[in-house]
Amino acid sequence: MPSKTLKTTTAAAALALGLLAPLPANASNHTSDNEAFTFGVIGDIPYGDAEIAKFPSRIQDINADSALKFVTHVGDIKNGSSVCSDEYFASIRSQFDTFEHPLVFTPGDNEWVDCHRTNNGAYNPLERLSKLREVFFDEPGKTLGETMPVQTQENLGLPENVRFVQNRVAFSVLNIQGSNNSLLPWSGLGETAPTPEQLTEVEHRTDAVLDQIHSTFADADRRNDRAVVLMTQADMFDPSQLAAASANPETVSGFREIVAAIIDETNRFDRPVYLINGDSHVFAENQPLADGSPWLDIYGQPAADDLQRITVDGSANATNYVRFTVGGNSGEAGSVLSWEKVPFRQ
Repeated sequence: MPSKTLKTTTAAAALALGLLAPLPANASNHTSDNEAFTFGVIGDIPYGDAEIAKFPSRIQDINADSALKFVTHVGDIKNGSSVCSDEYFASIRSQFDTFEHPLVFTPGDNEWVDCHRTNNGAYNPLERLSKLREVFFDEPGKTLGETMPVQTQENLGLPENVRFVQNRVAFSVLNIQGSNNSLLPWSGLGETAPTPEQLTEVEHRTDAVLDQIHSTFADADRRNDRAVVLMTQADMFDPSQLAAASANPETVSGFREIVAAIIDETNRFDRPVYLINGDSHVFAENQPLADGSPWLDIYGQPAADDLQRITVDGSANATNYVRFTVGGNSGEAGSVLSWEKVPFRQ
C-alpha cells in the first residue's frame, strides 16, 4: 500500500475551533496496542429478491470469519426501485441481529433519500430517515450484532454517526449520501427543487459530519494514533459520474464542504488516511485526490496525494466482503491497512 508522508498537525487548531472532544474510555481501544486485527466491510447489499434470499447465508459466511473484530455495512440495504416499507426495515434489522461480530451500519440513500420515488412508495424521505433511526439505532452508543461501545452524535440527532478506536487507529463512520448528499429534488412527491425542510436537514447533517471529521482528526493527533479510517455510503469520486461532474460541478455540490474538510485534515495529518465507501458498486482502490486528478478542479481544492480510497463491491457485484487487516505497531510505517476480497460461498 502507498506510503503516507503528509504535513504535521497539532490538536491546537481543533481546540481553537472547539471541536476537540476526546472519546470516552468505553469507546476507546478494544485491542492491545501491539496486536494486529481484521475487520470486514460490505455495502449495497442485499439488492433484489435473489440477494435478499441469500443474505442470511452471506451473514453466516462473515460470522465464520471469527477473527474479525467488527463489521461495517456502508449503506444501501435495498435497491433503488423497491418499496421502503416498515416491514422491510424490520426484516433487515432481524438479519442484522444475527451478526456474531459488532456491526456498524450507516444508512444509504436507497433506504431514505430516494424513497420519494413512486416505485419506492412515494414516502417523505425525512420520515423514512426518522424510521431508520428508530429501527436500527434504538440503542445509541452500541453496535448492532455483538455489542461494542461507540461514541455517537445522538446529542445532535444523528445516532448513526459513530467513531471508535482500535489499536491506535481512529474509525469514523459518517452519514454522507448519494443523490448529491440528498440535494436532488423529491420528484416522486412532485417537487422540482429541494424543499426548505430538505435543505435544513442537509445543512444540519453536513455540519454534524464536518464536526465529526474535525474531531476525529483532532483526537487522533492528540492520541498519536497511527491512522484515520473514514467510512461513508456516498462515493464522492464516482468514476461513472466524472463526465457529468466535470461538465457541471454543481452535480456534486453537496459534497464540496466535506471533501474540503477531508483534504485539509489529511494534509495536516502526518500518518495514513483511508476512505472506505460504497455507492458506486464496483471495487476500486485509488487516490482520487492525487495531484493531477480531475476531481481537484471539480471540487476546487488542492491535492491530498496520500488519501487512499477503497470502494467495496455492491449490487450485482456484492459477491464478497472486503477483509481489512490492521497491522501491529511493529509493522512498516505507511502500511497500517491492507485488504483483500473474500468471496461468499454462494
